[in-house]
Amino acid sequence: MKWKVLVTAPYLQPVIEQYREIFDKHQIETIIPPVQERLTEKELLKYIKDIDGIICGDDKITKAVLAQASRLKVISKWGTGTDSIDKEAAAKLGIPVKNTPNAFTDPVADTVLNFILCFSRKTFDLNEKMHQGVWEKQVGWALNECTLGVVGVGNIGKAVIRRAKAFGMRILGNDIKKIQVEGVEMIFLEKLLRESDFVSLNCDLNPTSYHLINKEKLALMKPTAFLINTARGSVVDEPALIEALKNKKIAGAGLDVFEEEPLPPESPLRKMPNVILSPHNANASLVAWKKVHENTINNLIKELTKTEKHAS
Repeated sequence: MKWKVLVTAPYLQPVIEQYREIFDKHQIETIIPPVQERLTEKELLKYIKDIDGIICGDDKITKAVLAQASRLKVISKWGTGTDSIDKEAAAKLGIPVKNTPNAFTDPVADTVLNFILCFSRKTFDLNEKMHQGVWEKQVGWALNECTLGVVGVGNIGKAVIRRAKAFGMRILGNDIKKIQVEGVEMIFLEKLLRESDFVSLNCDLNPTSYHLINKEKLALMKPTAFLINTARGSVVDEPALIEALKNKKIAGAGLDVFEEEPLPPESPLRKMPNVILSPHNANASLVAWKKVHENTINNLIKELTKTEKHAS
C-alpha cells in the first residue's frame, strides 16, 4: 500500500533525504511544503485532504483541519509538546497522536542554567562594555546565594533541579501533581514567586497553565528576580511581562519561547537590555535531533503499518 505523508516539521525537512530509503521501503511519498516556523490552519487546509499521515512541528492542527483530513491515519509530532494539536477532535476521529517524550530534556535544562548564569554573573553587560572599551566592574551573585523556583517538576524540571543542586542553590518547586523530589521544597506557586531569585517555567501548556504567569503573579516576584521561560510562550501573559519589565517590577527575563513565533520585529522585548532572547532554540542538539527524527518516523510507520494490517 502506498502512503502520502505531509512533513511539516522544520527540523526534519532539511535532512529528509537521509531517511529516503526508509520512506521508500514503506512506500511513503513525502509532501514537503515551505515552512518557516509552523503552518497555520489555513495553510494546512491546502494540503490535508489526501494525506495519510503527518510528521508535524507546532502546526495548528485544529478541529477544522481534522474535519477535512478524510484519509488521515496518524499525527506524528516531532518533539514533545502537542498543545497545537486538537487532541480531543483527533481522538473522536480515531486518529492517534504520537510524540517523542523526554526528547530534549538535557539541552533545555542546559539552556535554563545558561540564562541563570548569564544574569547572575552579568555576562552580557560586562561583555558589551568591554567591547565598547569600558573597563567597569559589576557585582553579581554566586548561585549558592540564590533561590531557584521551578514551576513544573517533570522531566525537564527535574533536570534543571539536578543542575541547580550542583551549584548549591536553594530550590523550590511547584507542580499540579503531588511530586516529592529530594532536596526540593514543594510549595504553592505564590510563595515560590515571592521567595525565588530565579523562576524557571518548565510546565506543559494546557488549560491550567495558559497565562499562568500574569500581571498578578508577576507582582508577587522580587524586583531583583528573573523569569526564565523555555516552556511555551503562552504560559506567560506577554503584555503583562513587558509591562513588568518596563516598570522594573522584576529585574529581567530569559526567553526562548513567545506567544507569537517568530517574535515580531516590533516587539518591545527586542529592545530591552534586561532581556535575553533566543529563537525557540533550547532544543538545539544534533544528537537529540537525530534521535527525534528517527523516533518520529518510527512512530509514523508503526501506525501506518497497523492500518495496513487491519485493511488486509
